[in-house]
Amino acid sequence: MPPPATPSHGTPAGAAVPTLGASVDSNDSVDAAVTTRTKKGIVFWCIFSSICVALFLSALDQTAVSTALPTIAHDLHTTDFVWVGSAYALSSTAFLPMSGGMAQIFGRRPALLSCLFLFALGSGICGGARDMPMLIAGRTIQGLGGGGIQSLSAIILADLVTLQERGLYAGLFGLVWSIASIAGPVIGGSLATAGQWRWLFFLNLPVCGLAVISVIVFLRLPTPPGTLAEKLARLDWIGNILVVVGTTLCTIALTWGGISAPWNSARVLALLVIGLAVLGIFLVWEAMWATDPLVPFALMSNRTSLSGYLQTFFVGVVALGIVYYMPIYYQGCKDASPTKSGLISLGMSVLAPASIAAGVAVTRTQRYRPQMWAGWCLVLVGLGLYSTLRAADNLGHAVGFSVVLGVGLGAQYSTVPFPVQAPLPVSENAHALAFLQFLRSFAGVWGVTIGGTVLQNELKRRVPPAFLTESAQGSAIAYALIPQVPFLPEPLKREVQDAFAGSLRVLWEVLLGIGAAGLLSSLLMKGLPLHTSLDEDWAMTEPRTAGEKGVDEEKSLPVDVIGADV
Repeated sequence: MPPPATPSHGTPAGAAVPTLGASVDSNDSVDAAVTTRTKKGIVFWCIFSSICVALFLSALDQTAVSTALPTIAHDLHTTDFVWVGSAYALSSTAFLPMSGGMAQIFGRRPALLSCLFLFALGSGICGGARDMPMLIAGRTIQGLGGGGIQSLSAIILADLVTLQERGLYAGLFGLVWSIASIAGPVIGGSLATAGQWRWLFFLNLPVCGLAVISVIVFLRLPTPPGTLAEKLARLDWIGNILVVVGTTLCTIALTWGGISAPWNSARVLALLVIGLAVLGIFLVWEAMWATDPLVPFALMSNRTSLSGYLQTFFVGVVALGIVYYMPIYYQGCKDASPTKSGLISLGMSVLAPASIAAGVAVTRTQRYRPQMWAGWCLVLVGLGLYSTLRAADNLGHAVGFSVVLGVGLGAQYSTVPFPVQAPLPVSENAHALAFLQFLRSFAGVWGVTIGGTVLQNELKRRVPPAFLTESAQGSAIAYALIPQVPFLPEPLKREVQDAFAGSLRVLWEVLLGIGAAGLLSSLLMKGLPLHTSLDEDWAMTEPRTAGEKGVDEEKSLPVDVIGADV
């Protein structure tokens, strides 16, 4: 049965509500008397498992397709496959803020089912693609569904588990994502090698069907009242248009920069400036005029949530920069094949257990700042160690340094939602988490672009001029040089390997500066108590078994600290 009605989200009848803006002790601890532990039954685990399956699909698709792209491009008789990845990233990023609005207006289950349908539809189109435009169209539709799956997974978890308990489950989400990231290149490469790359997309269909059935049967979250026309009218269409246009222009500029046109060209700069300006207008619209905003101004009106969002962006830039460009060290300086470099990169897989450990630590200690500060320190130490790497260094050094980085990044990824949500009422879960996922995805685009720009410019400066003229020019310089490095005569080979190591050293230093900005932004956050109750408007209706007590029968519901950091 649903919990008894209460006057406000997360506040039991008769309980005193803290005054908005009231000061809260900076201690992260919460009185044990108000700690609520909800029993997790079979229905909860069925829902959680189905969400993990959907999340696994979204994560697997991103990593597996990139490995199979050269084979796919060859079969479709084209060499230009940049937009196969960019189309997915663009559509998923642009859709993320809207996914929170859809979840709030249409309900969690209809929104998630819609995203699973879009992902399945896009997968079918990609699997049956006869040319590159058809494949790009399918990837765009897939991105809409994949982005929504990521956002709605976090939103539904927030409906099922209190913020105080969420550390472990957020860590499990990180584990699912890590497994998919590790398995993706292996699966994609194997299917591509066997000439069966289409099954990379077709296999998504039965798994999506299984997830859909599980969501329909088990996910019994309330559906908001109102007709379809009324709900469509509530959507923030102007805000949606602004965020889609702004994100599209920025992504196109970042994709073209250094590839289709120089970074200082008019068309790249114009698109980037206009795109950022449109995103600025979007934020102003949301704060001042939107009736049902996608990103309510309250999300960033306190310094703790603002700190969480800034940290989300900075860690996203650093993580994608490392994941994309560390394999270049193995291939360009150590003559490792793509397969071997992928295996060597498994040192970063410690991100998964580190994510779980950090989440469990938050749950047990009711503190999130120590874990986040420790994570940032490890990230900075790891990047500092990376910046010492030389081409002649033992390979074990790079692997060991990646373990340090993986632990730091894992601690960050599972803990950034806590400073974002702790100062906000639980009724803002959907909007807060959708915007967090948007920033994480948008940061990834910047991480890849910044890394590519630094690497390109440094290689042009460091690679011997005669060899550079003969081998490659433009944005593809690193990937054009790598296959040739193992076959170069000495001392030219050593010079080129030193050029790769020196260029990457500059990139690690740039990422070190971005990581330092992330650490500085973390100093803004306060240590606030974690919510110990759920948003009653979205509580799951699950029948109790005989003799099972409801949470309210075991102890009174706690008082949430709402907006205390404003």
